[in-house]
Amino acid sequence: MASADGTGSDPAASSPQPIPGPAQPEEPQPQAAPSTMELVEALSRDRLWLLRQLDSGAWPEWRLDLAALERELGELLDRLAEGANRER
Repeated sequence: MASADGTGSDPAASSPQPIPGPAQPEEPQPQAAPSTMELVEALSRDRLWLLRQLDSGAWPEWRLDLAALERELGELLDRLAEGANRER
């Protein structure tokens, strides 16, 4: 059967195909929670970074407060490390 446009093609065969929608984002893969020692190590690295920044003169208006925070963080990390070593 000829189509209305005279091409002889079947109009049903040339109907537009559905366009797929945007790709759905993948679900984030669950990650294992870091161990206590991994957290202590990460905080130790952050503490060292903070200490180096303070020693280089960064944030002079906050130096005393940040230095006190750094000392407290160091004490906390030492206690955590001692407790983790006792558990072994």
